[in-house]
Amino acid sequence: MTLKACKKEEKMDREFQRKFKFEGSINVLTQMMVDPATTERRGGAKNLPLRRGEILDVIQFTNQEQILCRNSQRRYGYVPQAVLLPL
Repeated sequence: MTLKACKKEEKMDREFQRKFKFEGSINVLTQMMVDPATTERRGGAKNLPLRRGEILDVIQFTNQEQILCRNSQRRYGYVPQAVLLPL
């Protein structure tokens, strides 16, 4: 990984921590897959865009309805728990 890419990832992580008021280090708890039968959704202010069959890293189980996740492009956001399947 180049120095430029590393600094970009660090910047994205700092923005995530500021936006979601997340304290501490970012640890991946588990990975889950977006249900292939669900409809694709565009992201919102704090919601992650969903693509069928996409593998997401779970950062935090926030409540019974939403989970804080990160996708393969290192974008962070909330995802409804109803559309996620365990791997």
